[in-house]
Amino acid sequence: EGYVTTYRAVAAEIGCRSSRAVGQALKRNPYAPRVPCHRVIASDLTLGGFEGRKGGAPLRKKAKLLEKEGVFFCEGKLADRSRIYRF
Repeated sequence: EGYVTTYRAVAAEIGCRSSRAVGQALKRNPYAPRVPCHRVIASDLTLGGFEGRKGGAPLRKKAKLLEKEGVFFCEGKLADRSRIYRF
């Protein structure tokens, strides 16, 4: 809680060559939010996607979940790089 990582970092950690494949798997996460897929963001430090969408209500929901955990975004990007979890 309170940290995020990127789709690319997750892919590298599990030995997958595709960060998009990680995103596809996360959008099908049946255990959310207990298994916190909302803590994975894009490599450019934007929110990326959520629930298979790149905007709208799902992305606002992701931002609110992260805000509750102390992770904030400013002008669409992660405000504090120290919140990036490194494997």
